Parts: sequence; C-alpha cells; structure tokens
Amino acid sequence: MFTLNELFSTAVKSFASDIHLVVGRKPILRVDGELVEIPQTTSITQTELEKMIMSILTPGQKEKFLLERGLDISYEIEDGSRFRVNIFWERDNPSLVARIISSTIPSMEDLQMPAVLRAVTRSHQGLILVTGPTGCGKSTSLASMIDLINQERTLNIITLEDPIEFLFKSKRSLIVQRQMGTDMMSFQAALKQVLRQDPDVIMVGEMRDLETIAATLTLAETGHLVLATLHTYNAAQTIDRIVDVFPPYQQNQIRMQLSMSLNAVISQQLLPKIGGGRIAAREIMINTPAIANVIRENKIPQINTIIQTNSSQGMITLEQDLARLVNDGLVEENVARNYLEILPDFNND
Repeated sequence: MFTLNELFSTAVKSFASDIHLVVGRKPILRVDGELVEIPQTTSITQTELEKMIMSILTPGQKEKFLLERGLDISYEIEDGSRFRVNIFWERDNPSLVARIISSTIPSMEDLQMPAVLRAVTRSHQGLILVTGPTGCGKSTSLASMIDLINQERTLNIITLEDPIEFLFKSKRSLIVQRQMGTDMMSFQAALKQVLRQDPDVIMVGEMRDLETIAATLTLAETGHLVLATLHTYNAAQTIDRIVDVFPPYQQNQIRMQLSMSLNAVISQQLLPKIGGGRIAAREIMINTPAIANVIRENKIPQINTIIQTNSSQGMITLEQDLARLVNDGLVEENVARNYLEILPDFNND
C-alpha cells in the first residue's frame, strides 16, 4: 500500500485539486472537476487509513481529532508541496480530504482577474469580499491580491487563516500569518486583538458568524483594508447573508455600515476549460453610489440590474462573463448554459 506522502505526491503530479481517502474505496483524485481513482491502488482498509492519518498528527492534534471528531490542518511533503487537510469520521471510520495548494502564488494576471480588481486591491481602506462555493478558488484569488499589495506597498499585512494555505514571503510589505488552533483560538478573538498589532491590511480566511462579521465590518470602516471570503454565490446573496446574520434591530445599522465600507464583491465559479484545466467565471460588483444606495434602502434585487448596466465601471454579471468565455473560445457553450441552470436563482429569493 502507498504511504500518505506518496499519495499526496501522486496528486500533485496528476495536477489534481483534491484527494479523497475513504475506507473501502481506492484513493480518489479530483482532476479538472472530475473524480478519478488513482491507478494501481487498492481499496483502503480502516487500519491503513487510521495509520496514515495518525502519522501526520502531533499528539495534541490526535487528541483534538478524537475528541472533536474533526480537524483541519496544513501539511507539507518533502518536495515542498502543501495541503489543506480536513480529517473527519464517516460511519465510525476515519476519512481524509486534502486540497493541494500551489507552491507558487499566481499573479492576478495569471488568474485573468480584470484590471478593475487590481485597482480595488490598491485601495487603502474598506472591505473586499471574494465569494463562491467550496473549491472555486477563493483562497487563490485572495492570495494573488495580497501578493500584489506585498509587491507594491510597504504595509503591515496580517492574515487570519484556518489553516494557513499559501506561504507568503515578505517583499515590500511585512506579512504575519496566524493559524487557527496554534496562533489564535478564534477569528473573533484574533480580530479583537489585531488593532494592537498595527495592521494596514487584514485578511480574514472566512467570515463565519455574527461576531466575526461584525468585527470585520468595524475594521473596514476604521481605516483598514480588509479582504475576506464568504460561501455565497453572488453579490445580492452576499449582502443578504451579511445583513440577515444580525438581529432585526441591528440590520439597518449594518446596511449603513456596508454601504459605506464595502469596496467590492467578487463572486466566482470554476468551469471546465476547452483543452483541459479549469477557468474562473466571475461576477464583479463595485460599490458605486448607486450600489450603496440600494444597500442602504434594502432594495437588494436591483443589484443585478445595476451590475448589468455599469460595465464601463468594471462591473460584470456571471451571465455576461460566461458569454465572454464562450465567445473567446475558452468554455463550451453547453457547459456555460448548463452551469447557469444548476446555480440557484438567489435574485428571486
């Protein structure tokens, strides 16, 4: 049977995005969005998988995994490849899913992020949100934006992550990376402390709950540039998700805060690319006076129309970006159409 490091190495060489290890199944890779078994492997037994998992955990991590029945860690193999590993239980068997993290941080140009997003990243304060489902490249997009700042400005950048994914090297900026469980106990606690650390830019791995969202909004309106992620599909749903997490008596205040501090919402999906690989389709909402007004007035369904009619300001809907990808010969038309059909229509919620 292969060792865990050998399986991880195979995943990297196969250009996979993820690897799945489940008792009773062969090791499975996700390549270009599709699940495929690793050739020349056999089904994994409970004993084998438990041994693999325990081999990469510290005594403290083992105790936490057994007690809490789940664990997120980062892991690196000998060739320098890094992984975001989630370990959990399935029918009383240990299971593992690992996301392969690129050893190099792609540039915004590499990710084909439009010029308006480089302008947004050069902001001195406010909130930039990157949203989308799991596995759509949110962390990679955030990393490319942080790296642009790192190359261009002398700032203090603090990242709060669970776990740390891309490893940044300080260039012009000073970068401090804090990991959940080892460097901080919660996003909420870390966000309360961060003002004492003289930050200019703060990256929040995920806005998970009311306390984290509230702290993030406060930081964004007090002169800091904050970049964060949410598991939402588009700009309209993002605004609703943030507002709805608060009790009704606070929601008008939150709408006002958002209208003033939000810089942009970038919602993305990954689609199969013609010729192999995957490519991002994005909806981009820039917080113009018109957008700020509909947020304040709670007229969220109007956001999509404003995005559609303001392409000159760098805004684009997902439908428009999918049409661009089809016209540029990057994505098959039927793939784009099918993708729109399976996405929830949040504008009509």
